[in-house]
Amino acid sequence: MMNIDPLYNFALLDEDAKRAIRRSLLKAVALPGHLVPFASRDLPIARGWGTGGLQITLALITPNDTLKVIDQGDDESVNAVNLRRLITRTTGIATTVDTAAAAVIQTRHRIPEEPLRDDQILVLQVPMADPLRWVEPNLERATVMHSEADYGKMWVYLYESVMRAGDLRIASQYPVMVNRRYLMDTTPIPRWDVPKLHMAETLYLFGAGREKRIYAIPPYTLVEPLQFEDYPFRTEYRPGQRCARCGAENTFLTTHFVADAHGGRWQATCSDASYCTRRRTQAEAAV
Repeated sequence: MMNIDPLYNFALLDEDAKRAIRRSLLKAVALPGHLVPFASRDLPIARGWGTGGLQITLALITPNDTLKVIDQGDDESVNAVNLRRLITRTTGIATTVDTAAAAVIQTRHRIPEEPLRDDQILVLQVPMADPLRWVEPNLERATVMHSEADYGKMWVYLYESVMRAGDLRIASQYPVMVNRRYLMDTTPIPRWDVPKLHMAETLYLFGAGREKRIYAIPPYTLVEPLQFEDYPFRTEYRPGQRCARCGAENTFLTTHFVADAHGGRWQATCSDASYCTRRRTQAEAAV
């Protein structure tokens, strides 16, 4: 039996609010990459800490779903723990750290390493919804540029990046074209995760609570990173580098400092903590 706090409606939001969000989601799925306005509700967390993604999750979640919440690949970060606590307190649904077992995955800054299925939904928290904000601060003008598919300023921005840095030095929020029509912000996921959006089996939903925008990438959608012929898009892959814990070579790695008798050292480990743990468990079982 689910343990739901009686002080709250199921999934916190009132039913009218959830229906309004689902209507915006349907429009976003019908127009991949297009920014759809929605009436962002007040939540007991600060704007900028995942209110957009949280509202999508609360609007979609059902009593039979299993939820996974991660922040930069970690299930136990402050952001992930608190969002999970709010969702479970108002729904009583089951939670998991296993990517394959989750029906809904809410994430900040990462896409899980394990390939997602067509019966799963990935909800991404979005701090800045419109990539044109980099080159056009005027919201009305940026809206007109999207309607006319006028993305010349973004190409100039990328060209200047090449001229100044010698490469497309965009660490995160790499701009992509969706179905060769809409320029879309990928959120602060690393470049490593951008190829996972292309022709993916799962449904990706993006929520920006502060900017009151929702957008989506439905399954099997064409997603192409902006690039030049002589300066193609590249990920952060470093040949020969592997995770110090599980030995994985084809994952996104982060570095952290480990203290030892000699003062300490920096080591690379998988950003996706549950993926790394599963690999180590399988390796130990095989011994």
